[in-house]
Amino acid sequence: MIGFLRFVGLMNAAVWFGATVFFTVGAGPALFSLDMKHLLGENNYPFFSGAIAQIVMARYFDLQLACSLVALAHAAAEWLYLGRPLQKFGLGLLLGLLFLGFVGGCGMQPKIKELHTRKYALNYAPEVRASAAKSLRVWHGLAQVANVVMLGGLAVYLWRVAHPVSMARFVAPTKFRS
Repeated sequence: MIGFLRFVGLMNAAVWFGATVFFTVGAGPALFSLDMKHLLGENNYPFFSGAIAQIVMARYFDLQLACSLVALAHAAAEWLYLGRPLQKFGLGLLLGLLFLGFVGGCGMQPKIKELHTRKYALNYAPEVRASAAKSLRVWHGLAQVANVVMLGGLAVYLWRVAHPVSMARFVAPTKFRS
């Protein structure tokens, strides 16, 4: 059972970290690349590349939430089964990553989607569209910063899962007396 718990924790951390690296370095920039511009055409590129990015981002945040919940369940299982107490730093890191993913998926992503719609909708006044474009750049920048912070936090989390603190199993420190 110990090997299975380690395997689940390590695979979850690896998938979570790998998905974040792929989205941040691979998929995200590809959606706004020159290849995508050539594929969609000059007229269609600005709107459709952003719309496609919204779909990919929604799935990315779903994966973030699922991996964070598995990580919390893994930490609880290690605590209950192995008797390994939850460390403040590790639990804080996990809760911080969960919070950051939740803010990204439930806060930033809907706002970015709304601003993207306003920027390209023809039924809005030009000043509303210009204001939405400016706000969209700011929100997109915040999302990129949050992604990089998430990437750093996940790197630390992956390291901690791969190198657990070795503690004596089921032995209280008060049992050793001189």
